[in-house]
Amino acid sequence: MRALPPRMQDILYHDMILPKETQEIRKKAREFAVREIAPVAYEIAHREEKRENFPSDIFNKLSKEDFFKIPFPKEVGGLGLKYPVSATVVAIDELAYISDSIGAIYDVHCILAGHALMYGSDFIKQKYLMPTTMGEKIGCFATTEPNASSDLSVLTINTTAKKKGNEYIVNGQKRFITNACVGDFVTALVNTEGRLSMLVIELNSKGCSVGEPDKKMGNRGQLTSDVYFDNVEVPIENLIGEEGEGLHVALGTLTYGRIGIGASGVGMAQSAFDESVEYMKNREVFGRKVAQFQYWQFRLAERAIQIENARNLYSKAALRMDQGVEFPEPEAAGAKYYGTECAADMARDAVQIFGGYGLMRQLAHDQSTYKVEEIYRDCKTAEIYEGTNEIQKLIITRSIFGKELTT
Repeated sequence: MRALPPRMQDILYHDMILPKETQEIRKKAREFAVREIAPVAYEIAHREEKRENFPSDIFNKLSKEDFFKIPFPKEVGGLGLKYPVSATVVAIDELAYISDSIGAIYDVHCILAGHALMYGSDFIKQKYLMPTTMGEKIGCFATTEPNASSDLSVLTINTTAKKKGNEYIVNGQKRFITNACVGDFVTALVNTEGRLSMLVIELNSKGCSVGEPDKKMGNRGQLTSDVYFDNVEVPIENLIGEEGEGLHVALGTLTYGRIGIGASGVGMAQSAFDESVEYMKNREVFGRKVAQFQYWQFRLAERAIQIENARNLYSKAALRMDQGVEFPEPEAAGAKYYGTECAADMARDAVQIFGGYGLMRQLAHDQSTYKVEEIYRDCKTAEIYEGTNEIQKLIITRSIFGKELTT
């Protein structure tokens, strides 16, 4: 295991926004990430994407230490925190600092699958959500299809669910579904004869199959796969909410998820920043430490404030959601786009600071590894999924100009 650099966050960032309860969760998540994830983070990030390489040990340890309970009230097996959204996203920040793949797995299991279930009936909460909080079932969330991603509508969602007696008959295909190849159920957006609805579909159902994991540029520990439905019979009680409410459920869930992805961007940015500072203090060029060159001094000063602003923005978005605001805009969209853009900006600078070493997955000479290469690959994922950053900017412009002028 490579040594972790000193945490500049503790020196530069003074948290005057988040409540003490949330700060305690951050402390717990950081301790867990350093103790349990850091020793295997390189392996998770670089091994081939296969079902058997899903980081089940880490998943089970997260469950054992009650991390999956953080977002939820006590009546469904959660911790019943006063500020559950804030606690959840700081946990993602800390997990992503060490491994964005683990942060993404946590986000999908808890926020996307889990929060979608919160819109469901007591039956759904008992059968699916409570086992999710216990880590007994692995959850997935499926809106994306081969021809539908950011543009979710009845015109693009081709996965159909036709009612037949007390069941829905589901046919179609979902794409890029995190955790699907190891999952137990998926909350899927479907077209119910011209209206979008959300169903819980068990992945071991007859006619349901999951493809092999995709081979991605980054986030290799976060396994994504296609899910296929061929006349899958789904009980009518597995409908989340009412028919026609699926888009509302999806967007409410994705709004929460976007705050989490913004936090993951901050975690990656902070990691790349810390790696860079430590390297600059020790690396000499032209008889001087890299840290003595004013160009890089000023650039890191800019990045430090960018990370500060991104962290404050996701904190504000989370607190608004904790106050009961279902769609805290423009903060949620801003947190997602700005936090992930911050990660990409810092990762790009970090690779440049490290020079040739920044391109290395592993140096053959001594098998040394360099985290900034991993972050540079992973951060691009965050700018795309759960609504591209361009979509986030569109949401923000609607707050500025109104929907009528921005549709």
